[in-house]
Amino acid sequence: MLGFLINDREQKEMQYLIKREMDEILFDLNDERIDHIVKRAMEERYKILFSLFKRVAPPEEILRYTRNIQWREQKG
Repeated sequence: MLGFLINDREQKEMQYLIKREMDEILFDLNDERIDHIVKRAMEERYKILFSLFKRVAPPEEILRYTRNIQWREQKG
């Protein structure tokens, strides 16, 4: 296990960067032109980003980005 110390400004910057990336993925997941296999890879990337996000974000922000993956798979 690795750990590192960050200050408040760095924490906010990490939150911002991760949220932007997750927003891009969520936007692209709604694009019908993107192949199912690519969307599955995007879902995996979202899961990784979300796990990082949970470490630096406050609970109310985490709830905004929580997704029901099973619902998404049934819909798509």
